[in-house]
Amino acid sequence: MGSVAKKGLQQYLLQLQHHPLRTKAITAGLLSAISDIVAQKLSGIQKLQLRRLLLKVLFGFAYLGPFGHFLHIILDKMFKGKKDTKTVAKKVVLEQLTSSPWNNMLFMIYYGVIVERRPWMHVKTKIKKEYPTVQFTSWTFWPVVGWVNHQYVPLQFRVIFHSVVACGWGIFLNLRARSMALTKG
Repeated sequence: MGSVAKKGLQQYLLQLQHHPLRTKAITAGLLSAISDIVAQKLSGIQKLQLRRLLLKVLFGFAYLGPFGHFLHIILDKMFKGKKDTKTVAKKVVLEQLTSSPWNNMLFMIYYGVIVERRPWMHVKTKIKKEYPTVQFTSWTFWPVVGWVNHQYVPLQFRVIFHSVVACGWGIFLNLRARSMALTKG
């Protein structure tokens, strides 16, 4: 069994080397799927909602993987690949002030309009009400992830590292939302 896993990892690393964008997009899509399946099951959903699952995979594949791929390349070029403390801090601050608010806003719009099929007016109202809390919560967690990512993770693995953490983060947020709904009910 160990040799199968080792060969699989070798193949994955080879794909990452030869087709980095495609590999990161597929990885982000798969991790989005895992996150959504676990979140649905932990939320008590008996029958897997396939439409929701496929739309989350699509978001991971078409947006999260490619966005992260190019974001990390741009940040590394901007800061010439430096990893000193001051440079890593600048990368984290820049990431948190630009891509973090954008990604959270885009996800809330996508999830409300596309996944939940809610009218734009309802989505807009929900965003006005919940976006500040979502963004603040994001700023209490993701800067640490960004620091570790920029300081210790090689460029080719940053999107994957981010996607793995985002998988767990998505499960946490889903459970948090469920517990808040239960206490209000």
